[in-house]
Amino acid sequence: MRKLKDIRAKVKILFRIQKLETGEHFGDCKPVGDGISEMRVNFAKGYRVYFKEKEDKIIILLIGGEKSSQQNDIKKAKEIWNKLKNEKHGNNKI
Repeated sequence: MRKLKDIRAKVKILFRIQKLETGEHFGDCKPVGDGISEMRVNFAKGYRVYFKEKEDKIIILLIGGEKSSQQNDIKKAKEIWNKLKNEKHGNNKI
């Protein structure tokens, strides 16, 4: 989000994330493999937010990007998730 210069795009993305947080309303989303999903924000460059649900409640936001970088962003989201699930947090794994 820090790199995104389009203020209107930031607002739209944050609004979608907030809707997800407060009402569990996913909107325009689709699975992209390995349990990772893509939230599509149909504005300007076609922004995407990649996330993982855990235990039907917790949503871990992994990465965001544009339509043009979609394949690389999906790959990166999967790498981030695999790294997170393999790291130990105390005695528990994610």
